Amino acid sequence: IIFYILILRPQNQRLKAHNAAINAVQKGDEVITGGGIRGKATKVMDDEVEVEIAQGVKIRVVKSTLSQVFSKNAKPAND
Repeated sequence: IIFYILILRPQNQRLKAHNAAINAVQKGDEVITGGGIRGKATKVMDDEVEVEIAQGVKIRVVKSTLSQVFSKNAKPAND
């Protein structure tokens, strides 16, 4: 029981939150891929996202490889 409370439950909660963020990615959101590439989502398909990494340079990545999503509606931490 202690193992579940201290290790498994928090890990499952983080996994659910991460999956929810990945599935909620929208056009205009800033994303970071698993390989560390940072860019802006320009097109969202069922299992892929088109990410603009530089002006005019777009790549397609699988949604499951996204490590972080920063919503365009999110407020800065200290501003």
